[in-house]
Amino acid sequence: MLKFLSKVRVEFNALDPRKAACMEILALCNARKAKESNPACQVELQRRTDDTPPRIAVTYVNGVEEVIDATATPAQAIRQQILDCGQLLETEQMFRDAGVPWPVLIPEEEIHRSFPGTKCCLPKYVICSVFFDLRILPDDFEKQWMITNYCIMN
Repeated sequence: MLKFLSKVRVEFNALDPRKAACMEILALCNARKAKESNPACQVELQRRTDDTPPRIAVTYVNGVEEVIDATATPAQAIRQQILDCGQLLETEQMFRDAGVPWPVLIPEEEIHRSFPGTKCCLPKYVICSVFFDLRILPDDFEKQWMITNYCIMN
């Protein structure tokens, strides 16, 4: 998680019962594996004495700072949010290393273009047997049924 961050600042009142997410994030940031993933990341703790809600300020390696309200967001959601942003940063860097400009612009006509082989239709006799309870089935019904179910599930 720290791999994508340059600074983490955790602020909370020690007597505030809403501090659970801050404590969990602080524990995650101070873990040995996290420290090894990015030793340059600064982890700061600010204990407050006022009634300000607990919050976590993260600065990503690209300089973007984000302040997260830790009262309304569980620690795992905060962690996932950081990982998602980090994955976006990795993708952006990968494109830039390859010489492709970022963001990648996809033309509107390509977005709405249909692709052959991505749609799967049910055979008529399967639909009929489901809706009308027909007992007449072809010889290779079991094979066709397995193919149909595979297409529906994937």
